[in-house]
Amino acid sequence: MLSSVHNARVKAVVRLRERRHRRREGRFLIEGRRELACAADAGLPLLALYYCDAFHAGGDAAALVRRFAATGAVCEGTSAAVFERMSYRRTPDGLIGVAAMPSLSLAALPAPSARPALWLVAVGIEKPGNLGAMLRSVDAVGASGLLVADPVVDVFNPNVVRASLGALFCVPVAAATGEAIRVWLRERRIRMVVATPRAVTSYAAAHLGGDVALVVGSERDGLSAAWLKDAVRVSIPMAGRVDSLNAATAAALLLYEARRQRDP
Repeated sequence: MLSSVHNARVKAVVRLRERRHRRREGRFLIEGRRELACAADAGLPLLALYYCDAFHAGGDAAALVRRFAATGAVCEGTSAAVFERMSYRRTPDGLIGVAAMPSLSLAALPAPSARPALWLVAVGIEKPGNLGAMLRSVDAVGASGLLVADPVVDVFNPNVVRASLGALFCVPVAAATGEAIRVWLRERRIRMVVATPRAVTSYAAAHLGGDVALVVGSERDGLSAAWLKDAVRVSIPMAGRVDSLNAATAAALLLYEARRQRDP
């Protein structure tokens, strides 16, 4: 059992909270039973799993430990003090894993399915909570996946993992420059529908069927001219004084409208 907060393995886990260490080591953290269960269901292997009985509130914690141990993960118990040091949550549930970062390249995305494509493109999103919530919406509507353009927040940020509730492991995700993603979409003849407050057409009146990519920008900067060019522009009607919604909320509205138009 790990009992010293000064242990090298404990320090290595804590370092992975920082983007530069995640990049250098190619590893990231997955904390929480729900998130780890999603990772296990997706077949994502762990390098290590740390657990602490003092924080378990019942459930399938022991089963998850056995499940990851069977796949070769190094599973090790910790004292309460050590787990509190490792955890980045206010109320930890006693499980935290270390995994190798999966590829986020466009080339690693799965082959197209027979269904019409429905992608969400998140451009320059700054807040981990927004990116995590977008992943949940993509998963909820059964969309093709999430394309993160010109990423500001790291997809493997612990707070993205937490906000996604494990959806990060359930849907295809790629991160690239905006230009690379636009080329990728054009090559596949996927129409771009961009959300902008200046558009005349309401998102509910636009045709969102067929192969389409819904593009949402950051709340601060919106979308550049490169995204607006040759794209269908839609707006979300606003009856109040403000002129934009939270980026994750806007993405959810667009995704659900596209899903509604596709339902028989």
